[in-house]
Amino acid sequence: MYEGALGDLVDELGRLPGIGPKSAQRIAFHILGTDKADVDRLAEALRVVKERVRFCEICGNVATEEKCRICRDARRTDEMICVVEEPKDVIAIERTGEFRGRYHVLGGAINPLDGVGPEDLRIRELMTRLQAGVTKELVIATDPNTEGEATATYLALMITPMGLTVSRLASGLPVGGDLEYADEVTLGRAFEGRRTVQQ
Repeated sequence: MYEGALGDLVDELGRLPGIGPKSAQRIAFHILGTDKADVDRLAEALRVVKERVRFCEICGNVATEEKCRICRDARRTDEMICVVEEPKDVIAIERTGEFRGRYHVLGGAINPLDGVGPEDLRIRELMTRLQAGVTKELVIATDPNTEGEATATYLALMITPMGLTVSRLASGLPVGGDLEYADEVTLGRAFEGRRTVQQ
């Protein structure tokens, strides 16, 4: 549609996840109308993140050093590891302030249709961590979709024989939602994960 540098920019932006052709075009025109200093800051931020940000050698979370800040935090317990699919999931759980253990980022979920099997994830590294014998509970916090459920089932089958407690995050109704808008699977899981009301 567009030629030259603008066309190249629209094409590159369109390759980003969640950015369709219209969004790519809007962003490109925004950049075109922005001050050069703002564009330079954006370009510098992209360059720096590519040069300095890496994945933690222990858990796979994003880090600026060999270990991420969570793996360096001595106040965290090693007795509980929460397994997530992506680093963004770590951020979501950290925002709750409820979890004080360690994390393990798989780098995705089992998805045979996309050619992603267990060997493509950081499961081998997880097993190595668990064999150290310090961890007592593994919390599986994969996404509540087909791929996340397949990954959770696979992990539970592998880890349960090790004698660890394996738990799965509860899933169900969102706070502020209406029952009439909940799908059958969500409502069914809400029933399975129900708890006794404290008197």
